[in-house]
Amino acid sequence: MSYKMYAETNDHYVIRPMRFFDVDKVVNVHMESFQGFFLTFLGRQVLKLYYEGILQDSSGIGFSCVNRDDIIGFVVGFHNPSGFYSRLLKRDLVRFGFACIPAVLKKPKTFLRLLRAIVKPFEAPSGKAAELSSIAVLPHYQRRGIGRQLINAFIKEATDRDIEYVYLTTDALNNEAAITLYNMLGFKLYRKYETSEKRLMCEYRYVINKTAADDRNSFKAKQSDL
Repeated sequence: MSYKMYAETNDHYVIRPMRFFDVDKVVNVHMESFQGFFLTFLGRQVLKLYYEGILQDSSGIGFSCVNRDDIIGFVVGFHNPSGFYSRLLKRDLVRFGFACIPAVLKKPKTFLRLLRAIVKPFEAPSGKAAELSSIAVLPHYQRRGIGRQLINAFIKEATDRDIEYVYLTTDALNNEAAITLYNMLGFKLYRKYETSEKRLMCEYRYVINKTAADDRNSFKAKQSDL
């Protein structure tokens, strides 16, 4: 992962590119922020492999919010999402498999969900897209604008990489604070869908290069008329 240096500071913290030595503390923030979520249930080692995989990949984007030596928030993602997931599985499938064993032993149905995730073809978005895959701020530091600054850092890096739009998925229900933040930052609801686990989700998009996106949609519309 490589990108231009970005940093935003105030009296208490700095937002800077994520580094490998951040990962253990990033996992701590994830575990505290996403209690009850599937990735959290899979365990620390799975999360560590996932976040390290983002940092290792040339498409990865990651920023940490640092207060002294503590990570209090982060945002990660990648452009060319289908390519990222393909490379991640090819590189680390065996390590992921071993890391998932404790969760599967604890809850055997987890194996079926993992198998669906691996076998199901990834629905690659059209155009030059970047997926904002995870953002979290420790509860004690929320409502201070840190989430907004992290997302802005991500969008700025995506813009520097000539990405056309950033997208993310989030829960549609009981998630008002996050949805309000995304709307405030200029994200627009693109679609709602239901996962195989009957979880209602929203996909939001932030368009960076509107002209390119409009040109592609126009071209697709013309093709469909032929």
